[in-house]
Amino acid sequence: MNSKILQDKVAIVTGAAIGMGAATARLFAEAGARVVVADVNERAGRHVVEEIVGAGGEAFFQRADVSVAFDVDALVAAAVSRFGRLDVAINNAAVSPDTKPLAEMDEADFDRVIAVDLKGVALCLKYELAQMIRQGQGGSIVNIGSVSSFRPQPTNGAYVAAKHAVIGLTKVAALENGGHDIRVNAVAPGAIDTPMLRGALDAMKVSEAEYAPTLSVLNRFGAPTEVAQASLWLASDLSSYVTGSTIHVDAGYANR
Repeated sequence: MNSKILQDKVAIVTGAAIGMGAATARLFAEAGARVVVADVNERAGRHVVEEIVGAGGEAFFQRADVSVAFDVDALVAAAVSRFGRLDVAINNAAVSPDTKPLAEMDEADFDRVIAVDLKGVALCLKYELAQMIRQGQGGSIVNIGSVSSFRPQPTNGAYVAAKHAVIGLTKVAALENGGHDIRVNAVAPGAIDTPMLRGALDAMKVSEAEYAPTLSVLNRFGAPTEVAQASLWLASDLSSYVTGSTIHVDAGYANR
């Protein structure tokens, strides 16, 4: 890819303090974008900004809880206030999956997952799309789903439901906004080496070597940057005729 395929674009990345979000923010800055690093983790988020600026990029941190409309509205407004517009948004923020079978569901835990992983994406779409429509110059939005958007997992009822719904939201947003030249797509990561995955491995007391073959035909976990590369392509003009689609970054797991 052209190393500057997002030159002068303004991009919001939610959940950008760690893992896939941080990798995406750094990669987008390398590609020439001016990046808004959004997260509830202020310390880690500001560290990502420092990394980007230290490497010669342009970025700032905005604290945002994507499950709260006021925060998401303020996030988009901050991007426009600082950089003048919004061209790209990566809706990546999510919380850890629930861990109980439905017959033992914890209602508070269910509400927490749905609030962030589903409602959060819907709120981001609402305010991002409204801004792009006002600008009248199109845009690209990428929602981060999961292999769980396509393959159910036991004890993850809320997470599976939310991630399935993210794909539905992506398709509806694509249909509604093609006339505005706004493209909306999704990326569905599989087993990616993030703090969330490492925490799950620790809880199960298994190693990557033991567990990776069950989740990947490549027998390894993916790197956050490999997900970021898919988002970069969808965010750029290289994918100018792609909307309403999902790219699987899961080493073939969804096809097993």
